[in-house]
Amino acid sequence: MPSFEVLPVEQAQVNSASGKRARLLQEYIQYIEQVPDGHAGKLEPGEDESTSAVRRRLSSAAKVLGKALTIRKVDNFVYFWTATGNGRRKGHKAAPGH
Repeated sequence: MPSFEVLPVEQAQVNSASGKRARLLQEYIQYIEQVPDGHAGKLEPGEDESTSAVRRRLSSAAKVLGKALTIRKVDNFVYFWTATGNGRRKGHKAAPGH
């Protein structure tokens, strides 16, 4: 008889993905998991990458992990850290009832 397990769809997608995209996603998940709370990660794109691609991959990996990241591009570097707070930007009021 097979064993049965329930898991989030995102995890199933990562586990069943193959090819370059899956390898990249795993790589970026590892980057995020290496950064302890209260610290930030810093990535410099490789020769064949853009900062936009790095940001996109970080966002995808964070979604799979169920984490909210703050991602900032400065010059040719991408900084990221676990987002804190209520998710609203300064000067923005919450909608009534929220």
